[in-house]
Amino acid sequence: MTEEIIKCKTRVQKHGEVFTPKRIVNKMLDIPEIKEACENLTTTFLEPAAGEGAFLVAILERKLKIVSGKYNNDLVQYENYSLLALTTLYGIELLEDNAQTCVMNMFQKYYDHYKEQIEYHNGDMKQKVLESAKKIISLNIGNGNFLTRKAVDGASLVFSDWKPINLRKTTKNIKVQRTEYTLDEIYENTQKENGKALRQPKNEPEQIDIFSFLDEELETQEDEKEMQYIPVKIIDVYKEEMEEV
Repeated sequence: MTEEIIKCKTRVQKHGEVFTPKRIVNKMLDIPEIKEACENLTTTFLEPAAGEGAFLVAILERKLKIVSGKYNNDLVQYENYSLLALTTLYGIELLEDNAQTCVMNMFQKYYDHYKEQIEYHNGDMKQKVLESAKKIISLNIGNGNFLTRKAVDGASLVFSDWKPINLRKTTKNIKVQRTEYTLDEIYENTQKENGKALRQPKNEPEQIDIFSFLDEELETQEDEKEMQYIPVKIIDVYKEEMEEV
């Protein structure tokens, strides 16, 4: 089967959209320095033109193999460290359909590996683990322009840093604290208080959660209150627990 590297000539002409073949992706990831980074569970990657996720999915595949080999004494340990691997992968994609496909491709890769470990450990798939995986992926993939550092609606691109708390070799249940940064703040190496949450201006829509169509209810934020994220178990990040500052 021939691998498709373009969708149509118009998209190539307008956006320069050309997909990287898998063999080239793997060849690039096998460059010694990059290969070593892929094998480090906490090394962070940002793909500025994510497309449908060819590089991010391939890196996730490699990281999940590390998890299944080194952090897999039981299902709980695998669940925690596989989610930790997800928190290190970020992407920006200009075209909405590509961004959505990237998110779904990453989730499918995570789900397939999780299912394998469910069968290996003869365990049960936990909905909270899947919900947390969806939340992490959807927040880590931004639909916008890397060069302008803006989302497609003109708002600032916002990403979440997922900082592990007291992570040690013996840690089984990982806790993280989420802190939000704009892409401009990341560029400027801005230091912030752990847990800081960014409030979206009232005249700008919030960044789209691509998985929001799966939710039965929409949550609302009280703009008049300054809030921060509290440390939580990594399997509970989907709850987005906050407290007033």
